[in-house]
Amino acid sequence: MGSTKANLFTVEQNEIAALAKALGHPARIAILEILSKRGCVCGELVEELPLSQATVSQHLKALKETNIIKGEIEGTRTCYCINPQTWQKLKVVFAGFLQKSKCC
Repeated sequence: MGSTKANLFTVEQNEIAALAKALGHPARIAILEILSKRGCVCGELVEELPLSQATVSQHLKALKETNIIKGEIEGTRTCYCINPQTWQKLKVVFAGFLQKSKCC
């Protein structure tokens, strides 16, 4: 969505949309599953996923831009971990959004 239209929606709606967009690719879900099971991962994600290094990097960038994950440089490698504050926020934001629904 263009930034000129984002101002027509609430902060909460924009926040939910940004988080949903970051989660909206199966490769990103796979990355988060790996990180949630192993804690931090330093460079092994490419071996774990059926994707090129460049593609994995693009998905990591999308997750980092929304602070769902964080990366710390260790030597020549970057180690990635789930950001616990944003992870908790994801739980609260999506639970609240789903609880507002009158259907089902």
